Amino acid sequence: MEFLLWAVWRGSHLALGHTLFGYIRYRRGCLADAEELAREGLHIADKVEGAVPAQWFAIGILIQTLLARGRTDDARRLADTYHYGEMVPNAVVYPDPRTVYAELLLAEGRHQEAASLLSRVGDRLESRAWRNPAWCPWQQNLAFALAPTHPERAASHARDAVKRARDFGVASAVGQAFHTEAEVTGGPEGLDLHAAAVEYLERSPAAYELARALVSHGAALRRNGRLQEAADQLYRGLEGAVHSGAEALATQAREELTAAGLRPLPLRYAQTDTLTAHERKAAEMVAQGHPVAVAAKNLRITEQGMKRLLSSAYRKIGTDATGLARALKTFPRPLP
Repeated sequence: MEFLLWAVWRGSHLALGHTLFGYIRYRRGCLADAEELAREGLHIADKVEGAVPAQWFAIGILIQTLLARGRTDDARRLADTYHYGEMVPNAVVYPDPRTVYAELLLAEGRHQEAASLLSRVGDRLESRAWRNPAWCPWQQNLAFALAPTHPERAASHARDAVKRARDFGVASAVGQAFHTEAEVTGGPEGLDLHAAAVEYLERSPAAYELARALVSHGAALRRNGRLQEAADQLYRGLEGAVHSGAEALATQAREELTAAGLRPLPLRYAQTDTLTAHERKAAEMVAQGHPVAVAAKNLRITEQGMKRLLSSAYRKIGTDATGLARALKTFPRPLP
């Protein structure tokens, strides 16, 4: 009996470990790695009797990853195989299964069903005072679900999501909330919101979310006739989408470039987690407390160029400014 209990404990933890690593890769925008790790976590959890939390953790992360890659049909097959969305375990499971299932409904264009489900999720979480937008972005998803039929309510939820994300204080959460508000607002007034989303996400390691924001910003700029600015954002978004493994997003970026009368250029940087000498120097100066403007002047580049170096460094290292100094101590230096 002790051996069997030990085996279950070990197997469940092994499944959780694989899935957690997959979740980290998902948040960093390494979607192919995330999918492989989540699948392995689910494979292990399936073999362990009673490992329901580990199993549902893996399913949720895998569905989110598949949706990010644009593989909605695969996500639906997975959900149906495990009856995901039809039942919810009694244990507290991350990510919230109802919210993940609503994301699948949204990807399938089933906005009314998603809105109904997300409203119930919001009521449940509000009653428990669980308001961390990074843990459960139900409000942002609800804004997308309501946008086609109730745009004013959608905008209200999106604005509140931005406020909550700012209170929470994490750049990736704020950037994603601004992206939602920009999308449901639309029109010329949404351009500043798109720019804010990009600005915040550039300060984070969330490469896929940054690519989404760049493509959305580029598309909005194109629709408003600002083609030169649109081209720059779309090219950057296309690169981010390709490197993240987000096939549908890459297709969207190419279509937007075509609509603007432009052709996709060859990718300007290789997919690597190694910092260049310039990225390392930029990161070190900011980690030492130098303002971006001062660091840019010392490196003889523009502030925008400095921000892009830092954005690349955050993506490669897997941290934001708050963890940069500590991460640089152990991160490998560029080869001479």
